[in-house]
Amino acid sequence: MILHHIQTSPSRDNALKLCLRYACKEDAILLSSDGVNALLLRQWAMALSPFKVMVLKDDVIARGLTERLKNISQIDYSEFVAQSLQHDKVITW
Repeated sequence: MILHHIQTSPSRDNALKLCLRYACKEDAILLSSDGVNALLLRQWAMALSPFKVMVLKDDVIARGLTERLKNISQIDYSEFVAQSLQHDKVITW
């Protein structure tokens, strides 16, 4: 199991596109920083739907998206560390 970490908006680079190309269904995807914006776009939300998706809560709050992303698992930094330890590998794209 791999934890894929995306920090950039899909409109800025192709990190999310590459991640989705190599991710397996049992992998998890963590969106942080501008990466949380991917969930605002239907095409990316649909592409992410087969995966366990998490977002960093502080980044969601900072962007005023708490209500819009309320159905997505929001984790804090200590939970991020725990997820990193639970997965065999962490890849930051």
